[in-house]
This record gives sequence, C-alpha cells and structure tokens, in this order.
Amino acid sequence: MSSHHSGLPPSIVVSSRDLARLEAMLESPALSRHPAAIALSDELGRARIVAPEQMPEGVVTMHSRVECEDELQHELHTLTLVYPHEADVERGRVSVLAPVGSALLGLSVGQSIDWQAPAGRNLRLRVTAVHYQPEAAGDFHR
Repeated sequence: MSSHHSGLPPSIVVSSRDLARLEAMLESPALSRHPAAIALSDELGRARIVAPEQMPEGVVTMHSRVECEDELQHELHTLTLVYPHEADVERGRVSVLAPVGSALLGLSVGQSIDWQAPAGRNLRLRVTAVHYQPEAAGDFHR
C-alpha cells in the first residue's frame, strides 16, 4: 500500500446522495466556521463523486460499519460513520465531523490514514473491512 508522503490523504470516493446531505449539513450557519466542517468541505471538494448504485463495495460511506486496525497499537476498532446528531461514542457511532470520521469517509479497504488522537497520540488507522455499506446492501433510503 503506498503511503502518502505528499501530506495529502488518498483521494476519496463519495456517493452523490451522501454528498448532497453532507453539503446541506455544512451549509448550516452553526457549522460554517467550524474547523471540522471546513476540513470536510475540502475533502468533499477533492472527492470522486459516484451514483450510489455505482459505489464500489469496500468504500466507507455514511452509515457504513467499518473495521479498522490501529497499526501502531495493533488494536481493532469497529466504527459506524454517522451524521453529527446520530453520534454515540459508547456505541461506536462516530460523527463525520469528528476528525477520525471525516478522515474515514471515502476510504477503501486497505487504505490507511495517519491521525492524531485528541491526547496527541499518533494513530495509523487502516480500513480492514467494511461490514455493512448501505449502497452495497441496496439501502438507498436511509
């Protein structure tokens, strides 16, 4: 797997439906100056957009349940990527506006991201599996 020495994360794939919902969310006045929202906007600006029906399996989309390994600690985590109002850390539901959430969006199995945890610990999370992806499951009406 190539590492990204350019400092830019890998190019990501986002479904047109997720894009529409995320852009609507990002346009809300409450978020317009939120650093995480600005970062997510930049991510979306670089993303390759595909119709939900064309979304490859193994790509992290909104409401995907993802298994990732912290390659530095060798810990496995299972996370579900959700909109901010659905976030619930206890249940592993990570907001797309949390740094790790926005970093995971659009990644494919096998890709990894370097990420600094709030405590300043460095993490390298590699997506090892997408256990559930709404697009692959034909669930287009969530």
